[in-house]
This record gives sequence, C-alpha cells and structure tokens, in this order.
Amino acid sequence: MGHTPPALGTPAARREGRDKVTGVARYAFEHAPAGCAYAWPVPATIARGEVVAIDDSAALALPGVLAILTHASAPRLAEPDDPTLAVLQNAHVPHWGWYVALVLANSLEEAREGARLVEVAYDASQPHDVILTSDHPRAYTPEEANGGHPAVRERGDADAAFAESPVRVDATYVIPPLHNHPMEPHAATAEWQDGRLTVHDSSQGSTKVREALAVLFALPEGDVTVVSDHVGGGFGSKGTPRPHVVLAALAARHIGRPVKIALPRRQMPTVVGHRPPTLHRVRLGAGDDGVLNSLIHEVTTHTSQIKEFVEQAAVPGRVMYASPHSRTSHRVVALDVPTPSWMRAPGEAPGMHALESAMDELAESLHLDPVELRIRNEPGTEPDSGRPFSSRHLVECLTEGARRFGWAERDPRPAIRRTGPLLTGTGVAAATYPVLVGPSTATAHARADGTYVVRINATDIGTGARTVLAQIAADALGAPLESVRTEIGSSDLPSASLAGGSSGTASWGWAVHKACTALAERLAEQPGSVPAEGITARADTAADVDRASPFSRHAFGAHFAEVQVDTDSGEVRVRRLLGMYAAGRILNPRTARSQFVGGMTMGLGMALTEGSTMDAAFGDFAESDLAAYHVPTHADVPVIEAHWLDERDTHLNPMGSKGIGEIGIVGTAAAITNAVHHATGTRFRELPLTPDRVLAGIQLN
Repeated sequence: MGHTPPALGTPAARREGRDKVTGVARYAFEHAPAGCAYAWPVPATIARGEVVAIDDSAALALPGVLAILTHASAPRLAEPDDPTLAVLQNAHVPHWGWYVALVLANSLEEAREGARLVEVAYDASQPHDVILTSDHPRAYTPEEANGGHPAVRERGDADAAFAESPVRVDATYVIPPLHNHPMEPHAATAEWQDGRLTVHDSSQGSTKVREALAVLFALPEGDVTVVSDHVGGGFGSKGTPRPHVVLAALAARHIGRPVKIALPRRQMPTVVGHRPPTLHRVRLGAGDDGVLNSLIHEVTTHTSQIKEFVEQAAVPGRVMYASPHSRTSHRVVALDVPTPSWMRAPGEAPGMHALESAMDELAESLHLDPVELRIRNEPGTEPDSGRPFSSRHLVECLTEGARRFGWAERDPRPAIRRTGPLLTGTGVAAATYPVLVGPSTATAHARADGTYVVRINATDIGTGARTVLAQIAADALGAPLESVRTEIGSSDLPSASLAGGSSGTASWGWAVHKACTALAERLAEQPGSVPAEGITARADTAADVDRASPFSRHAFGAHFAEVQVDTDSGEVRVRRLLGMYAAGRILNPRTARSQFVGGMTMGLGMALTEGSTMDAAFGDFAESDLAAYHVPTHADVPVIEAHWLDERDTHLNPMGSKGIGEIGIVGTAAAITNAVHHATGTRFRELPLTPDRVLAGIQLN
C-alpha cells in the first residue's frame, strides 16, 4: 500500500459546495412536511407597557387563517433560563418588537395578511428610556461582562501614572448599535408526532436548542430532535435559541399540524440580539520613548430590562500591551431596549477599535511610526494575569504585514497625498482573539468496505466544517480524504459545542481526532479484516477541555488599510486591505482565507456603512432592513489579502489550531479609520464614517 498524503493543511474544496449552489441543500424553512402551516408574528409597537386588548376578528375572518395565538390563548410554557424565550406568556411588553401575537394560516401570504389585520391596544402610560449616555443616572458596574470576564480589573495606580506621564492621550470613541444580517433569516419548521418534537432550525448549535425546547415543553431531551443541517450564516445571532423556534413548536402543538416560520428581516434587529452601543474613554500615558506607563479603558453600554448582557469591550486592553498601571472597566445601563447578544467578536471588535485608535493618536503625538509604537509595547507575558503566552507572534504579523503592504513607502505626514479632490491615506491596527474550546463528543466508525463515518453534532454555518473535520479524521486515521464521510447538524448525533467564539473547529476537531486515533489503534489490533458490522470508537473531550492551562492562549494579527477620501462628497473608499495573522496551524487554506476575508469585509462595514439609530420617541431601531442598514460586499474593496504565519503551538489541541472566524473583523475598522485620519488630517471618533460625517469633519479641520 502506498503512503497516504496528509489531508490537513491542504486546500480541500467544500464538500457541500455543489449542493448549495445547485439548490440540493435544504435550509430550515425549506423543509415541507405534509400539511404544513405558516406562521407570521405580530410585534409590539410600543417600547414599554402592557397589552390591554387584541382584536383578531378581521384576521380570523380572512380565508386560510387557521388560528391566532396571543398571551391569552397560547399554551403555557415552563419558565426558561433565557427570558427572551418566554413568548406569548403574559401581557407585558419590555421593548419595541416584542412578539404579542402569532398568526397561523395555510399559506405564507395569508399569514402575513392576517398579521396585518390584528389590532392591538396597549397601556403605554409609563415613560420609556432607550437612549444610552455615558453619565446615565442608572448606570451600574456589573459583576461580570460577557464570557465570565470580571467587569473591572486594575493593576497599580493607573490614574496617578497617567497624570505623571509626559505624553498623554485622553479620547472618547462612540460605536452605535450593530446588527447581524445573515443571508438566511432566522427560521424553523416544527412538527409533533406521538408526543415527540422534531424541529429544523437555523441555529449555530442544535444541542442548545434541544435543551431549551425540552425545558420549555417539559419533555425529556430524548423526545426532542433539532436539525441544523445547513445554516446560511449566523455571526453570533444564531448562537443561542431564539423566539422563532419556540413560536414554531408552540404553534405546531396548538393546531396539530407542522408549522414553519421565517422572521421578516425588518423584525430581526429587535428579536435576535444585536451588538449594543458602546461608549469608550481610553487614556494612554507614555514616556517620550512611547513606552506605556498607564492604560485606562472604560466602557459604558446598554442591556435590556429582562436579561443582562454586557459587551466585554474593555477586555482586549488586558491582553495587548505592556503597562505597569492599568484599569479596564465596564458599566451598563438597563434600558427599555431589546436584549443585546453576540455579534462577531463581541467585545474584541468594538474594544480593539477604541484601543487601536487611541494607539494611533499616541503615535501621532510622539511623531512615532504606529507600527514601531506597538512593537515597543510588546509584553513578555499577558499583562493582566502574568501567564506566559502559548504563542504570540504579533510583532512578526506587524513587520511581515508591513513588508507585504509596502508600509515603508508611507509618508507619515497627514493630508499629503492628493489627486484632485481625492486624498489617500494608510493605517494600521493590531488584532487579538482568545482561543476558546468547548467539550464535545464524537464517534468514528470503520466499515468493512474500507470507508469511515465520523459523527458529531457540529454545525456548518458556512465555514466548511464538514470538509475540515473530514481532513482531521483522515489524518488521524492515515486514510485517504475521500474515504471519510462526516455526519453533522442534528441533536441526535453525539453532542457537541456550538459554532461560536471561533471555537468550532478546535472543539469538534479535538473530539474527532481523539475518536479517530482510538479507532486507528483498535484497527491496528484487529486481526484480519474489519467485520461486517464495522468497528466504532467514541471520544469525549470534557476532561481534556476542563483541564486548566497555565498559558494565555490567543490568536493575533495586524491589519493594514489604504483609503481614498473624496473631499467634495465625503465618501470614503477602501482601496486595499491586508491582514496578517498568527492563528496556529491553518488546517485548510481555502476555507481559512474565506473566513479571514469575510471578517475583514465585515470590519469594513463596521467602519464605513453599518450603524443603527435608536429612535428616542418610539424605542425602535430606525435602520431595520437592508435598505437602511448598509452591509458591505467584496466589491467595496478592490484588493483584499489575507496571509498568515506558519505558527506552531503545542499548547492548544491535537491539531495545533486556533479559531479564525472572528479575528478578521477585530482591528479592521481601526485600520480604516486610522487611514482616514492619515488621508485627511481629521480624527474621527464616532462610527460609521458616513459621507456626511466625514465631509463635516473635513470642513471643520
């Protein structure tokens, strides 16, 4: 037998690619069991109050309408751990867009028209409060921010060290609410048969959805199956169960027929989570040589009245730069707003924008190259904990990225490169994202015909999980890649962590590698050929994952941007983006590049086009669909490059990989806004840099 070439590290094509582009792949809403009904939700049109009456007579008179569920008629649910899932259970309205009714009909069009005819009366006599301010009287310091991070961390005397520093930056940065808009909206198809519930859901983790539904409907988990076979993007908004899947299951039980629901895009900002607005004050104190003495990053953000979520935006300051004195803190205000949640790189994306913008301002004050400034403040160990890094090649990312970008040719003076009305500038920012991993289980099965089947409840949200897991399995088995089949996307498979926090491949791959290694050992001991029933090995990584690591484990990167600013219109065009990453072993260059580029494009949107406005009068997000909330495309940047170092880190997992799904967005916005400053000489501290905002800033300069 010839030597089997390694599968890991090769640019294997996505296994499901053809199915997706030819329409063979089925998404949650496309499953159509016999007799399926359609649901359309009715959102509240007040920001705070109570439902006092619902007139559904006109809707019920519409041909095709089957039933209308309200808080008065919907079946009772058990109390969920997540209060956002307690839909149609009482008359209280905690925010605009909260669902107050659900219309069920024989067709989608009839359900939508029925929802339009439902009339709801409210008691909205109590005033609402939806506007975040840095001095809000109800702001408080929580115990923790998202991810279990302490809300406040201090070293030394940051205020005194800042006051004594010869060079100081004291700046505020504003990032508005941002929204996930995956290509596939949140959708589900639910069916009850003999007391068992089967749901096809657009989710980043069907195991978690099964657990939530089992609690809500008082079922054994074994009586619930949740399938998330193909998912058209999530970016965090599908990382936890959402109201749509509860509504589908509730409605299907009520009418005794399968029910499908797809959320209208205009409703998504209020019910599937959002990145909350963050108000940043960053103070950097340094010596004349640029070495930091003090780093202070204070963040104020909002949460809802029904569930606390605190964006951990000050946490990156605990990792990035050496400083003997530091304070990183979070405050939060509970407002009458929808509950915020995960959005790609929660915490790191807004936090690093503020920190890296402040670092650029410090470099300008020192007349020091911003790449050099970052290198001078490179820590030997993690500043916050003192733990050694398992690997940290940020300096190499900065220097190699600068070489590839042509940074040495840059004239550091701002507002110098002009061609007619166009000003050109370049900017840089660093990036970091933690290495996260969750416990997972997997089985590996050898068949008598020489093929293998790997089973694990991983979720492919467009990242190529099927392909990469097959590569991991093939390497561990020493088998050809084409001989390995992967089964994922169902809660009936061995349970696994969700696709979030850039942890999917590391978590699932660890379990797959462990199962396949065990299977290979059994096969080596097997006398003769594989029996007809095959041989199966099972692995559980709970003990491996829970083992405390003495290392600080993070991916790092550097982003470089070139922009052109039209001084007549204020329009900013990104001409080039380049990312350089140190993210462990890259398991599949083809799918990895796609992840990096996607994150960078999303960071471009954060910088220039994406932003939401909270309407103070109504309590609603004004930009609620893709006509008003502008998502960028690859056409918005002519040249975009993603490169990486060949990083070897033995303190991660058997594959030596780090997560790559989120680090691409971290730092990109700051690199772009720093480039806009270099182009114009004007410092912009509020995102996004829309033409009106840029033009006004240029004219004031």
